[in-house]
Amino acid sequence: MRIGADVAPSDAYTINGQPGFSNDCYIENITIFEVARGNTYLFRIVSAVMNEEMFFGIAGHNITVVGQDGAYLKPIPTSYIMISPGQTMDVLVTANNSIDGHTSYYMVATPYSDSGGAPFNEKTTSAVLNYGGLIYNPLYPEFLPDPKDTDAADTFTRQIKALATEEHPIDVPQEIDERIFITISVNQLPCNLPDGEKCGGPGGNMHASTLNNISFQNPSVDILQTYYWNLTASTAPPLPFDTDFPAFPPVPFNYTAGDNAQYQFPSLGTKVRMIEYGQRVEIVFQGTNIGNPENHPLHLHGYSFYVVGRGYGNFDTDPNYKHDYNLVDPPRVNTIGVPKNGWVAIRFKADNPGVWFMHCHLEKHAIYGMAGVLIVKDGDNDQEKMLPPPKDGMPKC
Repeated sequence: MRIGADVAPSDAYTINGQPGFSNDCYIENITIFEVARGNTYLFRIVSAVMNEEMFFGIAGHNITVVGQDGAYLKPIPTSYIMISPGQTMDVLVTANNSIDGHTSYYMVATPYSDSGGAPFNEKTTSAVLNYGGLIYNPLYPEFLPDPKDTDAADTFTRQIKALATEEHPIDVPQEIDERIFITISVNQLPCNLPDGEKCGGPGGNMHASTLNNISFQNPSVDILQTYYWNLTASTAPPLPFDTDFPAFPPVPFNYTAGDNAQYQFPSLGTKVRMIEYGQRVEIVFQGTNIGNPENHPLHLHGYSFYVVGRGYGNFDTDPNYKHDYNLVDPPRVNTIGVPKNGWVAIRFKADNPGVWFMHCHLEKHAIYGMAGVLIVKDGDNDQEKMLPPPKDGMPKC
C-alpha cells in the first residue's frame, strides 16, 4: 500500500463524477498496487468475508487463475473469479493495458448471493491498480456479473481442475471404504425468550442451521481436550459429545422439493463421526430446500480434499448408480461451495489423525449450528498417531 505526494486528493477519486469509491472508501483507506508495464504479478487472494461469496475482477485486465487453497490448478484465463468465504486463489495479472490513456484501474469485489429472499450486503470493496503517477478517475470493471448471476458463478466453478502433472501429481482415491451423506439446511428453533417475547427469526422463531438435521451445540468442555483424556488417562470424565453422528440423514426425503416445511425444526446435539485411520472417505454434501436455500461454502479442518463431483437436484444414493465423477484431475481444496439445491462429492484419505471441525464458512450459519466434528483415530505406527498435548496444557480460549 502506498499513499504519497503523487496521489491525487480525494476529490479526484471519482465514479461518474462522484467522489469516493463504490464502498465509500476514500484516499485515506484505499490500497494502491503500483505496477510496471509489461510485468506479470502474482496476487494471492484470500476471502476473509464473513457471510457472502464474492465476484472479483480488475478493470481493463484479464487474469489467469493458477492455484486454489495452496494447490496448483490448470490455468484458467478469465475476466472474473467467484470466491467463497475461507477460500484462497492465486491469480496472475500482466500489466499490459492502456485504455484511452488511463493509467489507473479499479480492482473490485462484488457480492454474489443466490438466496431467494434473505437480505445481503450489496456493498463492494475496491483497490486500485496503478501504472504510476497521478490517480484520477480509475476505470471501473464493466464485466463483473450481477450479484444474482448463478450461471456466471457456475461457469467459473466448472473450470476449476487440478494441474495433475508429473511434477505436481494428485492422489485422489479411486475407490472408497466409507461414504458419509450429509444434508445441509437452514432451519428454525422454537423461541425460548421469557414472557412470550418473539425471536428474530421467521415467524418469531430462533434461527438455526444443521448438518443431517442436527444443529451443533457447543460442548461444555473442549472436545479435543476430552478426547486426549480418554486416549491417555486410566480414568477420564465422560465425553461431552456423542459418537453417533449419522452417516446418512435420519429421515430421508425429497431434499430439493418445493415444500419441506415439515422438516424445519431440527434436533440439537454435540455429535461426532468416528473414522478409522487410513480409510478412503467420500462425503456427499446435499443442499436442501428447507428454509432459505443458498450456496454454502463447507470447510473441513485438518484436510485438503478432492472435489470429484458436483450437480443440481438430489444426489443418487443408489449404490449401483454410476456417478459421472472426475477422478482424473479433480481440484484439491479445503473449502467448497455446495450449490443451492444441489450437491458436492469430496474424497480424501483419512491419514491425519485428530479432532477436526467441519462447518459452513458463512459465519452466521456456523453460529446457528451448521457444523460437526470428524475424529480420525490413531493408526498403528508412531507416525500415524496424534501428537501429544502440550506439556504446559491446552491453550486457554
